[in-house]
Amino acid sequence: MITAIIIDDEEMGRVALYKKLANYCPEVEVLGNAKDGTDGLKLIETLKPDVVFLDIEMPGMGGFEMLNKLPQQDFHLIFTTAYDHYAIKAIRFAALDYLLKPIDVDELKQAVSRIAKLPNKDTKQKLEVLQQNLMPNNLIDKIAIPSLEGLLFLGTQDILHIEADGNYSTLYLADGNKQVVCRALKDFEDLLSSTMFFRCHHSHLINLKAIKRYIKSDGGLIELENGQTIPVSRRKKDDFLKKIRTL
Repeated sequence: MITAIIIDDEEMGRVALYKKLANYCPEVEVLGNAKDGTDGLKLIETLKPDVVFLDIEMPGMGGFEMLNKLPQQDFHLIFTTAYDHYAIKAIRFAALDYLLKPIDVDELKQAVSRIAKLPNKDTKQKLEVLQQNLMPNNLIDKIAIPSLEGLLFLGTQDILHIEADGNYSTLYLADGNKQVVCRALKDFEDLLSSTMFFRCHHSHLINLKAIKRYIKSDGGLIELENGQTIPVSRRKKDDFLKKIRTL
């Protein structure tokens, strides 16, 4: 049995989620609910649930602020929100779960299923990544990606180049290793484009700090520190040249 608590300032939201869990996720036992972050802190410390369903936007103490006040985060966490929130991409790249309201039953069942398969509650490390990803100016410096062993936490400075392969992406790392991730290149572009990454081609996102030299040709070729050569598309050439002049 998975024990849970629900923290949401809207009573209708708490009741709706409770009913969906009762009807469609019988493996989840809801121990209690709270209407704000203050009461939520007390419930977590008292009941020690396996999973917390946490609303992001709440008056007074919001979800993120509440988490910052917890001395330990030894539970699974599923964010809930009524908005396609600015933090959603950062949440995904911290390998945390979220559900958009009104909560879809299939998405709820999938989230619960993922939790059941994850015995290690590495919420604390995931939240550290999330907090870094929510820094002012969106300066992302670490992301969490799934690996065969669990999660791999990567500093963005260690990613030289990301290559698209359908719905998958291959990350080429500074240590010579590479990681294949079930995530589209567009997702990485959306999260990292405001840092030192640039999409120079429909299949390639590069770390501008990893460029060794630029070779003029049709659109051009970029040689990276690891010896890889990456094409620059014609339509991206001018933007790329403007970008590197600002380095």
